[in-house]
Amino acid sequence: MHAADVPSVPAPPGPPAFRAPTTLLREVLDVTELFEERMRRELTVNPTDLEAMEHLLMAGPLAPSELAKRLGISTASTTTAVDRLVALGHVTREPHPTDRRGVMVVPTPASRARALGMLMPMIHDVDRELDEFTPEEQEVIARYLSRVIATYRAHAAVDD
Repeated sequence: MHAADVPSVPAPPGPPAFRAPTTLLREVLDVTELFEERMRRELTVNPTDLEAMEHLLMAGPLAPSELAKRLGISTASTTTAVDRLVALGHVTREPHPTDRRGVMVVPTPASRARALGMLMPMIHDVDRELDEFTPEEQEVIARYLSRVIATYRAHAAVDD
């Protein structure tokens, strides 16, 4: 029988099948969204405000223009987000240390503690999962995840 004589079989309905690690990465992305939803509910913020808080927690105080750049939104939209965060007690505006006319957006200690109180236990628990793997296995995991990140970055790149 030749290939031309073999009847074609339609693909099964539903999503295509992938190897387990690829499927698990999709699940990690899904559960990350659930965790972020929980944080938004607990902190009573919207997605943009939570992303702003994440930048401020990781980078420290930022000028509104730098926060706008990191968020990929206009400075006017950033002002609105910062206004909401100030009203909720999550951030304050403080004088810029070197620019008399500028301000810095600073997370409040209470908000920082509240957000990190939710975030850090999860991060520590995820990190603790590596204890079940040998150093060599951890190197393989790290190499794989580094390649996944590079792949995401390549597909996220915007052509100029």
